Amino acid sequence: MDHVRWLETLSSGDVDAVGGKNSSLGEMIQNLESAGVRVPGGFATTADAYRAFLSANGLDDRVRELLDGLDPDGDKLAEVGAAIREEFTKAEFPEDTAEAIREAYAELSRRYDTENVDVAVRSSATAEDLPDASFAGQQDTYLNITGADDLMRACKDCFASVFTDRAIAYRTEQGYDHLDLALSVGVQKMVRSDQGSAGVMFTIDSDTGFPDTIVINAAWGLGENVVGGEVTPDQYTVYKPFLENEKLVPIVEKTVGAKEKTLQYAADPEQAGDTTENVETPAEQRSRFVLSDDEILELARWGTTIEQHYDRPMDIEWARDGRTGEMFVVQARPETVQSNAGAGTLQTYRLDESGTVLVSGLAIGQAVASGAVQRIASADDIDTFEEGRVLVTEMTDPDWVPIMRKAAAIVTDRGGRTSHAAIVSRELGVPAIVGTQDATATLSDDQEVTISCVEGDQGQVYEGLLSYTVEDLSLDDVPETRTRVMMNIGNPAAAMQWWRLPARGIGLARVEYLVNNVIQAHPLALLHPDRVDDEARARIEELTTGYDSNEEYFVEQMARGIGVIAASQYPEPVVVRLSDFKTNEYAGLIGGTAFEPDEENPMLGWRGASRYYSDDYKEAFALECRALHRVRVEMGFTNVIVMVPFCRTPEEADRVLETMAEFGLERGRDELQVYVMAEIPSNVLQADEFAERFDGFSIGSNDLTQLTLGIGRDDDRLTHLFDERSPAVKKMISMLIETAHARGKYVGICGQGPSDHPELAEFLVEQGIDSMSLNPDSVLTVIEKVAEAEK
Repeated sequence: MDHVRWLETLSSGDVDAVGGKNSSLGEMIQNLESAGVRVPGGFATTADAYRAFLSANGLDDRVRELLDGLDPDGDKLAEVGAAIREEFTKAEFPEDTAEAIREAYAELSRRYDTENVDVAVRSSATAEDLPDASFAGQQDTYLNITGADDLMRACKDCFASVFTDRAIAYRTEQGYDHLDLALSVGVQKMVRSDQGSAGVMFTIDSDTGFPDTIVINAAWGLGENVVGGEVTPDQYTVYKPFLENEKLVPIVEKTVGAKEKTLQYAADPEQAGDTTENVETPAEQRSRFVLSDDEILELARWGTTIEQHYDRPMDIEWARDGRTGEMFVVQARPETVQSNAGAGTLQTYRLDESGTVLVSGLAIGQAVASGAVQRIASADDIDTFEEGRVLVTEMTDPDWVPIMRKAAAIVTDRGGRTSHAAIVSRELGVPAIVGTQDATATLSDDQEVTISCVEGDQGQVYEGLLSYTVEDLSLDDVPETRTRVMMNIGNPAAAMQWWRLPARGIGLARVEYLVNNVIQAHPLALLHPDRVDDEARARIEELTTGYDSNEEYFVEQMARGIGVIAASQYPEPVVVRLSDFKTNEYAGLIGGTAFEPDEENPMLGWRGASRYYSDDYKEAFALECRALHRVRVEMGFTNVIVMVPFCRTPEEADRVLETMAEFGLERGRDELQVYVMAEIPSNVLQADEFAERFDGFSIGSNDLTQLTLGIGRDDDRLTHLFDERSPAVKKMISMLIETAHARGKYVGICGQGPSDHPELAEFLVEQGIDSMSLNPDSVLTVIEKVAEAEK
């Protein structure tokens, strides 16, 4: 009987012998090291060694006796679990098993040229890390173990952790026989990430199921802080299909996390459980990114290599050695939530009313839930939790799973998208908001709240029980249409949320969302902070912390936001409208009042194209152009089409195109297409001249209706006159389509008219419009209408 196996001798076929975790490590060492993927060396105890331990100590019968008739939701679970673990603690290893482990540890120490090599000791269950089940850290892990005696204690503790309360409850729920499962212990050379960094990488978007991005979480120190949700980590998102081109930098998201603590080696470890300690992360480290762009791309390429080898999305733990700078993969297992989700139906939630936001954090699971708050301070109090309440706590670990299943929603102070709370809530289908920082302090017991995870990356906890709607959209049997049906998108997170829709691109991507909600500051205030008041200057300094310059802050934030939107549809076209704030809206940005005139009618004032070449705004427009150039040239999203809004005359178009070229966006270069919004009567009446300057038109039906009929759509007394189906408006649309098509130019429309009015959709099809772009929740309805009209 083999008591231990060296990792390099293992492969995926050895799950029964050493469990999923250890067999996967061996598989990677054997097959992926040649591709550059580094895995620390080590060995694993076998399932036979575990069973020999049970048999030698008579534990099989004792365990069955204690588990007989146990209700995992009952009040005896903790008592029974503790009794079983006590039996393991008293037991001894058979002599031949103990000798094999000690000899293997001595050999591993020799391989690393040291007397007592520091090792990580991890549990690997024979039913763990399989495609249809995730044990989410239910068995124990011990880090920085040195010396044979401490290793033996850690191995025994790993065996005992087969019967933690959470593991007993989970196996019962999944239908696994407790004694059919065996445990292998992986003993691996420690990566000195205590002096470096570590984290988790998913090769699929674990919230939306989007298959073409890799999501990386990173924090300083040992990785258990990220896995356990002890910290709010950095997050990086990379577009996988472009990784083969080493000239591109397809990082579409970089978010600095709080990284509150750093897990490092303990100064004076006394026993296996005390070999590490958490310390406060210095402020300087908290405010900067853990990984460089090159390191992010290296990890992402490894993730792609691993995913391709296993032919399925993967959940990977990585570590960077602080002494050598080298990266390592320390675990890789199948992703078990999104990769197993059905694709035929898209369930959508929509809030029907607004409310006061109490706290916010990272949204997990695109859903809405409501209920009364119940704060739980520690696992000792979980028995008091009432089913159907909103669980509010600092963080969760596997001991919390029994009550997480009963919660209407989960809210935590700490954690990121790969924390325990996030992973388990996805598995359970329970919406969660993690990393709020202050939910336990802000929310009170019995307070009624609504949890919304459908408004982008940020989840909101609203005061009160708000009304919401749930709808199941069928994605089966969607008809094909000649007319391209596209989406209007402002929020990058919404683009990812709706990626499954059969839309054929994005006909209107609004950068105003990014400026208003992400960048927040007026671009001229970023360029000239000396010209704003002290309060605005302080807010700008806070926003731009960690960036090389205020200009780089604007360019990077806008580029990454547009990059996410472009990635969600690539290679389908994504039409990005240049900024079209009105002066009163610009004034509402941080520092904006110092740079904006007070106009009586901003609708017809200094907006759109007229700003771009103006001496008073041109340098701010340059930042926008740099962001779009970065998206297309550096990231690689050549599917991005740039659109100029509110361009009043052909001469103004010339000045805008000249300014764009000056700042790196030259029409025709790198296949760049430039469209113009057709929203002013002059765009229609001089369509032949605009067609000479632009590659296409997009009809802005709201503004075109207002300016054709002379109506302010927000004037309640004129609402009855505002109608996109007006004969005058329809004539404008017909004229534009005829003129543009005669010159071989594309024409689309972006607006809700075709969704709200079936007869307008039919009219547009009759006129031969090339595309209709509307809000995502209308896409399927309009496809049906268009297909019917095209018959």
